[in-house]
Formats: sequence, structure tokens, C-alpha cells
Amino acid sequence: MGDVQDYASSLSDTSSRKFETFSYLPAMTPEQIRKQVEYLVSKGFNPAVEHTEPENASSNFWYMWKLPLFGETDVDVILAEVEACHKAHPENHLRLIGYDNYAQSQGVNMVLYRGKTV
Repeated sequence: MGDVQDYASSLSDTSSRKFETFSYLPAMTPEQIRKQVEYLVSKGFNPAVEHTEPENASSNFWYMWKLPLFGETDVDVILAEVEACHKAHPENHLRLIGYDNYAQSQGVNMVLYRGKTV
């Protein structure tokens, strides 16, 4: 196991923090984000948008942007809410969550925008 890579991350360096699988990859393009939202909708998940300041990102509680979009299947409406939240809070991290009604848990969770770090 000598070739396993360790990703340096620390609480004091907010830009080094990893949040989920996608955070180890380059930032997604708008087309890739659209594909992820299409997947979320195809699974029947209820989308929700959350945001937080970079220094508070390790907290379990992020701010909700409005209520979850229960039953929303229009990808453009979901992306419009993501963009509205990002425009209102450009310095914050922003994530999109897909709630699974059956498992009563999050089925999808991805950080779409990383806020400015100190």
C-alpha cells in the first residue's frame, strides 16, 4: 500500500479541506453540474441548496437556501436556485443535496462552489 496518496488537509487552512468525493477532482464545468442535477432528478431525489462561510464548512450545519425544492423535476429551475444562492453569497461554499424519500437520508451531496479562503 505504499502508493496510496494522502491529501493534506487541516482546519487552519480552509483551502485544503475536502468535503466529498468530487472535491478531490477539478472543479466541475457547468455542463458537468447539469449532468449531476439531471442524475439527481432521475433518481427522484428532492433537491436542496445550502451554503456556509469557508471557516465554518466543517460544521454539520450549513445555512439552507430556502426550503428544499420538494418534487421539483425541472433542471433549469434547480440550477437557477443554485445560481441565485451563489450570487447572493459569492464568498461562501455552496452545496447541492438530493434527499431520498425512501431511505430518509441524503442520496446526493456535492459542493458546487468553493468560497474565497483567507
